[in-house]
Amino acid sequence: MKKVLIYGTLTIAAIAAIIWKLNANKKGNAAKTEFVKQSNTGEVPVLTEKVTRIEFDQQFAANGNFEPVRELTFLSETSGRITKLMVTEGSFVKQGQIMARIDDEILGTDLQSAKANLEQLKVDKERFESAFKTGGVTQKQMDDTRLQYELAQSRYEAASRRIRDTYVKAPISGTINAKYVEQGAYLSAGTKMFDIVDVSRLKLKVTVPEAQVIHLKTGDMVDVKSNVFPETKYTGKITFIASKGDNTLSYPIEMEVNNVSGKALKAGMYGTANFAMPQQAPAMLIPRTAFVGGVNSNQVYVLESNTSKLRKVIAGRIFGDKVEIREGLNEGETVITSGQINLTDGAKVTVQAR
Repeated sequence: MKKVLIYGTLTIAAIAAIIWKLNANKKGNAAKTEFVKQSNTGEVPVLTEKVTRIEFDQQFAANGNFEPVRELTFLSETSGRITKLMVTEGSFVKQGQIMARIDDEILGTDLQSAKANLEQLKVDKERFESAFKTGGVTQKQMDDTRLQYELAQSRYEAASRRIRDTYVKAPISGTINAKYVEQGAYLSAGTKMFDIVDVSRLKLKVTVPEAQVIHLKTGDMVDVKSNVFPETKYTGKITFIASKGDNTLSYPIEMEVNNVSGKALKAGMYGTANFAMPQQAPAMLIPRTAFVGGVNSNQVYVLESNTSKLRKVIAGRIFGDKVEIREGLNEGETVITSGQINLTDGAKVTVQAR
């Protein structure tokens, strides 16, 4: 008897809890019931948007870092001890300027020996050529003398080149960005000596999406801005456009940027390229959500007298949450942007307020 009372009490409590929960959700259930009621009557609730042509600014910006147009690491071309060092880090050098001198005493001796040998063989060659004309020497003797003279001439030119290499000259104009040697140090051929950077012109590398890169070509001028001198306008010239994009369908672009006197940029600084696109006619744009199953389906529902009509369209460029429509819709028509999952071609709909 006691157990019966306990079970009865628990059952009553459970029923009371269920009734309370149902009452608490009454408003939510009423809304859902209304939605189902509308669906059962054949009218699917949807959201819509009118198709309009929109004028939009196609200018866009791309960011990157400045790099020097020319930079190189200078390596020693000869062996020897540095007798004179004429530049330091930060020094500006012009192309052909002497940056260091390397001991040439031994090389000078080799040059004198090569020169003396060349002069002697030149005399011998001239004497043999004269004797050949009178039959005093054979053709082979004359050819051998000429060969010896030509070999001596090559040895002399090589010795002269080694002497010239002891005058270490800047191959380009620029700034000594790093110095790896000191006066008195012994060099071997190939020893790293200097890093030279030319920042009279800079190179800005950026990436451009596929929709914009098709409008660019080498030689185009671009306005460039820098964070360090925001008030100054720099001019860039496109020198390279990649033929292949990356995994995000963006294409590397390079442009040369001339520095401005008094507000010179440095390699590594941050820059922004502002691209001006050609003027285009207004585009017909609709929300991405209007497409049935995604943009690639190229299908949308159009509202005609409270009825949904499935329409085949041709989608173009995508601008954020908007998609360009090239064919299939007319300005002023209404597309359904929400509720398509419950629609079929010809289904009755009711437009909900936003």
